[in-house]
Amino acid sequence: MTRVERAPIGVVPTWEEIARDEGRFIYTVAYRLTGSASDADDLVQDVLLRVQRGLATYTPGNLRGWLSRITTNAFLDSVRKSKRRPTDALPEDMDRVLPPSAAADVDSAALRLPEDLQAALLELPVEFRAAVVLSDVVGLSYQDVSDALAVPVGTVRSRIHRGRGRLREILR
Repeated sequence: MTRVERAPIGVVPTWEEIARDEGRFIYTVAYRLTGSASDADDLVQDVLLRVQRGLATYTPGNLRGWLSRITTNAFLDSVRKSKRRPTDALPEDMDRVLPPSAAADVDSAALRLPEDLQAALLELPVEFRAAVVLSDVVGLSYQDVSDALAVPVGTVRSRIHRGRGRLREILR
């Protein structure tokens, strides 16, 4: 197995390097936030477009923290938009509708959490879910979660504490 060469520290990576090297990371965060492979695919596309636009102003540093922030903001924007949009009714003949399937390597990244835990995450309010996913699933520090969500560290700690408490209640 060959190791992927990454841009040296202090050098801004290209969009292609980010898409290639960090695509799986972005997808994992997106899947944990949305709980759906197709929604995660859409979110990853949105994130990569935002990365392409924002790369000119990116200051080298914590790349994954920056990508987590973009992914979380894109997710929260999509949640806000979906609340404003009416939902379409399902077709009457459900046998004619086939769900899309994810690629095997993408699907395996999404399967790392047990189903009951993923379902419990989806029951959390969006603010708690984002904080818990970024901290406990992605592994960001409280400061990085704070930066990604643009809230104070104390708020992050509170959301994570409350989110974990609700997860315990849901999983019982």
